[in-house]
Amino acid sequence: MEIKFMSKIRNDFLWGASTSAYQVEGSISEDGKVSSIMDDVANRDNYSKDITDFRDASGHYKNWKEDVKLFAEMGMKSYRFSISWPRIMKNLKGDVNEQGIKFYSDLIDELIKYKIEPVVTIYHFDAPNFIFEDGKFTDKRFIQLFENYCKVLFEAYGSKVKYWLTINELNMFAMASSAIGILKSNQIINRWQIVHALNVAQARAINLCHEMLPNAKIGPAPNLGCIYTNSSKPIDYTAKLNMDLVRNWVYLDIACKGHYSKTFLEFVKKNNEVFLIDPKDMEDIKRAKPDFIAFNYYSSMTVEMTNEETNIKLAQDQQSGHTIPNFAAAVKNTNLEKTQFGWEIDPQGFKNTLREVYERYNLPIMITENGIGARDVLTKDGKIHDTYRIEYYQKHISKMLEAINEGVDIIGYMPWSAIDLVSTHEGISKRYGFIYVNRNEFDLKDMKRYKKDSFYWYKDLIATNGEKI
Repeated sequence: MEIKFMSKIRNDFLWGASTSAYQVEGSISEDGKVSSIMDDVANRDNYSKDITDFRDASGHYKNWKEDVKLFAEMGMKSYRFSISWPRIMKNLKGDVNEQGIKFYSDLIDELIKYKIEPVVTIYHFDAPNFIFEDGKFTDKRFIQLFENYCKVLFEAYGSKVKYWLTINELNMFAMASSAIGILKSNQIINRWQIVHALNVAQARAINLCHEMLPNAKIGPAPNLGCIYTNSSKPIDYTAKLNMDLVRNWVYLDIACKGHYSKTFLEFVKKNNEVFLIDPKDMEDIKRAKPDFIAFNYYSSMTVEMTNEETNIKLAQDQQSGHTIPNFAAAVKNTNLEKTQFGWEIDPQGFKNTLREVYERYNLPIMITENGIGARDVLTKDGKIHDTYRIEYYQKHISKMLEAINEGVDIIGYMPWSAIDLVSTHEGISKRYGFIYVNRNEFDLKDMKRYKKDSFYWYKDLIATNGEKI
């Protein structure tokens, strides 16, 4: 596969990979970590009893040195990971867990030793349960607790970390909150009030970062995907505009432009989902200026218009999409291949999304998730022949390079995931990593690490700065 004009990739491009704390670390009750909302996800009504929870995950908490050494062997220039809020903060009073502080400090030092840039996600779904003791996501208390947590992180790691991500997939709190387990199953919510509270918390984090760490860079990290119409009917294009609004742009408009669009506000009013906006909160939001946009991309979405009689259908995961009466409905795209787990594969959609985001906001872009989940097989001789993963990355990275050659400013690519971890929906059986972890759903086996074929392929790609694709 030939790509021309490769010189347009910056020499300091951040080739790397990603994980999240609750999906990779395990050791959920060790060294002072308090309980997380994700710890009991296996007890939710919509969680299959046939798949594991996050109690042991990939054992990264105990094997982080070995893992970082493997990352370095693969040639990673960056590692995007999250810090576990409940591993850092003990309670509502704001007491700090020094063992948690030390763990991430040691991890960051080890990354720097191998010349791997740490890219830190402040909050990746695993809120500590104590924030629900006398409140909820929509309370002012939550915003203050989040700001206090950010201050602790900036003080502890600010001299070592250059790149910060605020809240992973903030838009999924509105689009798929129950599916990804970030809200308690019995909660009655106004999803847009939650999103607004998170937007305020995000703005506080950006402002605080700029005040405390003037040399650092910080940005949002939503889950994005371009939207297609299911037909050439003009009304379906209206559905595309509608879904684009609530799937993609609301969350970046508020972060990058400092306001909600009038169209969005009319939508929530029409659907009786009006949320309260404190003028002082909007001052914080308007003052917050992200330095870049990070986003996660897995697939595009195809939609058609619905009528008033259409039943509401909530998203089953990050990629399935909503059905909203008289607004839009996600439908299958017969032009696209699918993964073993049913997610549509759309490399061209990746390029489309990159162009749309850059042309709309004109900020540097960092890709913080992109990948294919599959049922990898460990052979008797210790090999994992994941040619499907290599093909997936070849197609997507080729389209990313095309976008770069056409002027899109992309500063890093950190696909999902650096090492096998526990999927939020399908357990450890849905593997994403370049590195295989030898365990299954309920048998931890020896947790040994094995390098997949994709490990060696990505190593060569990084070594040639994208030329050997």
